[in-house]
Amino acid sequence: MTAQSPARWTDPEQQELEERVAAAELAWLTMDVDMQTLRVEIDNFALIHHQLLGPLYARLDELDALIAETVATRTGRPEDLRRAAEARRRVDELPDLDALFDSVQEMDAAAPPAAPARVRPGRDAQRSYRELVRRAHPDLTTDPVEQRRRAAFIARVNEAYAYGDTAALEGLAAEWSTAPEAAPAADSPDRLGWLRRRLEWLTAKIAETATEQVRLENTAMGQLLALAPQDPDGLLEELAEQLLAKASAQQAELERLLGGRPVGDNGADRTEPQESQTMFAQIPTAEAAAVPADAALLDVREQDEWDAGHVDGALHIPMGQVIARLGELPDDRLYVLCRVGGRSAQVVQYLVQNGRDAVNVDGGMYAWESAGRPMVSSDGRDAFVL
Repeated sequence: MTAQSPARWTDPEQQELEERVAAAELAWLTMDVDMQTLRVEIDNFALIHHQLLGPLYARLDELDALIAETVATRTGRPEDLRRAAEARRRVDELPDLDALFDSVQEMDAAAPPAAPARVRPGRDAQRSYRELVRRAHPDLTTDPVEQRRRAAFIARVNEAYAYGDTAALEGLAAEWSTAPEAAPAADSPDRLGWLRRRLEWLTAKIAETATEQVRLENTAMGQLLALAPQDPDGLLEELAEQLLAKASAQQAELERLLGGRPVGDNGADRTEPQESQTMFAQIPTAEAAAVPADAALLDVREQDEWDAGHVDGALHIPMGQVIARLGELPDDRLYVLCRVGGRSAQVVQYLVQNGRDAVNVDGGMYAWESAGRPMVSSDGRDAFVL
């Protein structure tokens, strides 16, 4: 008769803790992979969103600022001035209007640019990542030196996972030769205390990971991505169409405010001037020939008009920037110039309403040129009125 070995006794509390620790570890690793995957998807979506839609958002901000400034120039109302100042603060710098609308029109007509490759870690990458985190996480050791070594290693793991690079993850797994901090053996008297501490740590990690998952989902890009998680490219195309339509409407409104002249047309067709010389009859005016030689001059035309020909010594501030740069204007009587007198009249009207001594040069730079007054160009070539 063969003697049977006595059944091994197992502490019920320890057995329960073993199962709870194993379940908690699996839950944490699964949640961590899901959270890191979401982070990768949001980062990639944010990058593509910025590349494709960023220029359109910038154009809309600039158009909003130009419209608000034009309205404020005409009305002089405090509320309109406040709105114009706020709109201008949202714009980092004033782009060239020709380039602004040419690029909008080209983008509208051209095929959408190819989207950068999107990265989503596959199942093999997720499996490798989970295993590496389980083995090499810095929190699995209490030794500060070992924690730093593990943190540096996990940073490399996270980078490889962000690119969905399964081969790199497999290489990192082969490189990792040190097992996590050894746990007490199952029959060790220290095992029960270790299990309790381990379960407490895992519970905290689960809560921390869940919190980060919710934070990512509630970010602007996370909420946007949630609108079409299966077709983010289609969502971006739809957004681009909406922004282009809005830019077109804003352009039309700005053209209306400026008297019907298409924005960005700097006078190629001189038979249809952009301003009417009789738009603002009730403001101080002066003939170009009568402007004193030592007068303070403000030229409110665009950069290419200024470069072609301007009065030497004049202050150049395009009309759309005047409100934001009022501090640069001298306190003395200011003679304001544009091409034919319409834009300058708007600026003079605004300045006079706000207590400044300003005079519109009737006929603008055309009248200045016709009167034989001196002009210079920015590049030293013969000056002319553009």
